[in-house]
Amino acid sequence: MPATISPLLRLHGITKRFGNVTALDDISLDLQAGEIHTLLGENGAGKSTLIKILGGIYQPDQGQIWLEQQQVSLRSVADAARLKIRLIHQELSLAPNLSVAENIFLGCEPVCFGFLQRRQMNQKAAALITQLGLSEIADVTATVSDLSTAQQQLVEIARALSQEARVLILDEPTSSLSDVEVDALFNTLRRLRSQGVGIIYISHRMEEITRLSDRITVLRDGKSVGTANTNEVDTATLVQWMVGRDIQEHFPRPPYRPGEVALKVCQLSSPYVHDISFEVRYGEVLGLSGLVGAGRTELARALFGIDRVQSGTVMIDGQPTQIRNPREALNQGLVLVPEDRKQQGLVLDQSVAFNITLPWLKDWIRGCVFYYQIKNAIVERTVKRFGVRLAGSEQPMRDLSGGNQQKVLVGRWMEKPPKILILDEPTRGIDVGAREDMYRIIGDLVKQGMALILITSDLDEVLNISHKVGTFRAGRLTGIYETQKVSAEQIMQQLTKGEESENR
Repeated sequence: MPATISPLLRLHGITKRFGNVTALDDISLDLQAGEIHTLLGENGAGKSTLIKILGGIYQPDQGQIWLEQQQVSLRSVADAARLKIRLIHQELSLAPNLSVAENIFLGCEPVCFGFLQRRQMNQKAAALITQLGLSEIADVTATVSDLSTAQQQLVEIARALSQEARVLILDEPTSSLSDVEVDALFNTLRRLRSQGVGIIYISHRMEEITRLSDRITVLRDGKSVGTANTNEVDTATLVQWMVGRDIQEHFPRPPYRPGEVALKVCQLSSPYVHDISFEVRYGEVLGLSGLVGAGRTELARALFGIDRVQSGTVMIDGQPTQIRNPREALNQGLVLVPEDRKQQGLVLDQSVAFNITLPWLKDWIRGCVFYYQIKNAIVERTVKRFGVRLAGSEQPMRDLSGGNQQKVLVGRWMEKPPKILILDEPTRGIDVGAREDMYRIIGDLVKQGMALILITSDLDEVLNISHKVGTFRAGRLTGIYETQKVSAEQIMQQLTKGEESENR
């Protein structure tokens, strides 16, 4: 609970406009020292704008900010840093060609007589990693570009926590983390709270919020809907505050009507996964669960022809096939929707229409002739079918919310539906309403007979959406289970310290 009565941080009447759009409308909020205060709301509710104001990235058009009863002006990121306001962004801001340690201490490297003390820096970084319990990035000399997206997110967290903070702001810090990594992060945040740090936490995961938060403030359409103590409000009320309606079923499992085997993998090995065997049928969702770096994404990359397959057999519709690059995967009817939509899936500076029609250029560009009617029809079908909310098809992709970006990334492939669809973290960083839409999309695709592989770090999600779940550890598939016959505790045992078992 909050350690003091007088707020550590107080925002009063914060208003921010972008042209004719009011992103924040008269927002007031207070944060106590020794409190974890969650900001909750759909994508576009104003959460990111508000924390960017606190981080000195944006300046409010109206309103005041008070830190320890003194009015402050945050005109730059340097102003926020000087006042020990630390912001961990949802979007990664690492230097990919530098090491883990170099990123953690970027801008505050230990030097002596002008020379970088690399050994001391590596030792300090390793000690910090140990203290935070982030064992997945234990090699602090590793180059960041060689790490997975989830591991890079851990580096981002470690960098923010390497510096003293009075106010710590975290924007979706667990979106790529497994339950074990989340527990380690939460232990760190609770320790900081006990030391009097005020923490503003943004997440779409209700279970996390109720476990961690002291208070919750809900934003909708740039306005504050309400603030409540966590122990005095239930999930249904919070969801209704967020979206303005009831969501009856958070995890609508698709009906299970398995058909013929679509994809069969036998003893597949790549540089990152070893001796993998499984099959997935048409009309079936196979979930893959594992800790950060366990090998789930690496398996998807090998199947899609990004990483080299060293040995093993891949069969589609009972026929052996060799996939050496993504083009061959697409020709075989296999599509991968990657976990990092902004870096690996979308061209953010291009329009929505460009991104939707990118895989189908040959359909509407023939020689030097552009058939815009065909292009516009593809866009219209995708937007309508997947409920993409946008101002217009020429709107820049980066201006869409995370949920709508994800709908574009999945929906564009349905112009010519694949046989097998691999979704890697499809609900990462999207709000509860957009998650409901994504689950509906998954259900519709499976009902139509598609074979679907779902990779997710959300254990509830994988157990409630999938028909079967495969557990990964250290690059190996340790078991496959029917999700209605296995508990979360059994899956977690397999992901952590359980002995390898045969497929069930």
